[in-house]
Amino acid sequence: MHASLITYILWDIRPNIFPGLEIPRWYGLFWALGITLSFAVIRYIYKADKRPVEEIDTLGLYVMIGTIVGARLGHILFYDPDYYLTHPIEILPISLEPELHFTGLAGLASHGGGIGVVLAIFFYSRNYGIRFLWLLDRVAIIAPLSGVLIRLGNLINSEMIGLPTTVPWAFVFVHTDHIPRHPAQLYEAIYCLILFVVLFWLWKNRSGKMAEGMLFSLFITLLFTLRFVDEFFKINQEEFENALPLNMGQLLSIPYIIAGLLMPLVIRKQKMPADKLPQY
Repeated sequence: MHASLITYILWDIRPNIFPGLEIPRWYGLFWALGITLSFAVIRYIYKADKRPVEEIDTLGLYVMIGTIVGARLGHILFYDPDYYLTHPIEILPISLEPELHFTGLAGLASHGGGIGVVLAIFFYSRNYGIRFLWLLDRVAIIAPLSGVLIRLGNLINSEMIGLPTTVPWAFVFVHTDHIPRHPAQLYEAIYCLILFVVLFWLWKNRSGKMAEGMLFSLFITLLFTLRFVDEFFKINQEEFENALPLNMGQLLSIPYIIAGLLMPLVIRKQKMPADKLPQY
């Protein structure tokens, strides 16, 4: 079909919920919705696993702090360190240009967020005497659910846009340009949703036969493999990436994929399935 005959999807949504007001923004709302849904699912999991649901509030606080701090520092270190060395105040959610204003949850890198979450869960497990791999498995189930909402927030913000294309489902981002592009954010939201369903099903039906850590291993292997592929449909976020053989998102995904593939070799020493291990 000739490109001129194709009707593309016109994307004309503004990032702020109320016209004329900088905040609240749809992105923040989707973040909050992702957290709310994730809390509901982890609460269900804890009840099914006969764990005290009171533990969730503290775990959630650790995970949220780890996510936000890790994602923010990841963006700063991986994508624009030179800028933040000269504008250190903007590491916080504020900007001085053109005048002091609140920027909200902007400039976050999911690869940094992943590191932050793992560290947060490690410290939580040490402080409260709950097995590290058991926690990683449970958080791995809800993580892609949050990813769905975050990527939908990116879609509404018309950010992380895809490469130009003539596919019939191409999006025309009115507030960016008028070029039909791959809805790369939507691709990622879809595979995150599928990954959530798969992990939840495995926990529900196979967790008693799987060693602890296997759900997390599967999660990071699949998520970042799909993320690696998805990056081929995206434009580079920073200009320096144009000189790289792979973009930064792909380069940062490789260590996660390797870690996910190697984890079963370590976990294999754990002979008993998760439901046979001693609880404490």
